[in-house]
Amino acid sequence: MKLHPKEMWLLYDCHSDSQKQTRAMAHSITKHVNEFDLKSTHISKYRWYDILDMLQMRPKDLFNKANPKYQKEVAGKEFDDDGYLDILNNNPCMIKAPIAIMNGKAVLCETPSDIYKLQSG
Repeated sequence: MKLHPKEMWLLYDCHSDSQKQTRAMAHSITKHVNEFDLKSTHISKYRWYDILDMLQMRPKDLFNKANPKYQKEVAGKEFDDDGYLDILNNNPCMIKAPIAIMNGKAVLCETPSDIYKLQSG
């Protein structure tokens, strides 16, 4: 995924207060933030694999295991990577934290200040 050096992509739940904090911090890093609400934006599997490669994670690592829907529909079951991505695309509320992408790096922002990891290194 090729972006302008000062451009950031932020995948988040715009209805979550803690994720709104991450959004505010993103805007403190750059004025070029492309925001994608996970509840209304469909992300292709190809793009997810690109994002997961930058995160150095597997699809199942993105789940909020405390989410009641996760407990009901996913916990205790095994899926291949495509299966987990289908679940995430159909249930973005199960993603545990916003994902920020900038300069070829991505970070899962489990706390709002994690977004500043994009500035290091």
